[in-house]
Amino acid sequence: MAKLPDTNTILLYVEKVSASASFYGDLLGRPPVESSPNFAMFALSSGVMLGLWARHDVQPVPTASAGSGEICITLASIEEVQSLHAEWSGRGIAILQLPTKMDFGYTFVASDPDGHRIRVFVPAAA
Repeated sequence: MAKLPDTNTILLYVEKVSASASFYGDLLGRPPVESSPNFAMFALSSGVMLGLWARHDVQPVPTASAGSGEICITLASIEEVQSLHAEWSGRGIAILQLPTKMDFGYTFVASDPDGHRIRVFVPAAA
């Protein structure tokens, strides 16, 4: 059996590409590397690409709604998680879960304009 290649692109289906591109551009502190009325692409510092695709253009038609998965951001400390939560809250970003300790680590969950979840966490000590 062939080994699955590494993931290099994450696509989110969005209602309004311009609004989502503005949200992620502000969050990432950089403009998209590609942009059209129905698609925008961001290069993340990890090398992974984040694409925003107009839901009405996707083929085959998507069956799942936003919020049925998560983008995860791993930070190095509880203080960094708390700091980012405070910053995002202050910017009016929707927070779905306040900072809390869970079995895998310390975390909070935010939401983008389409309801896609963004989990920020520091892993629990092994």
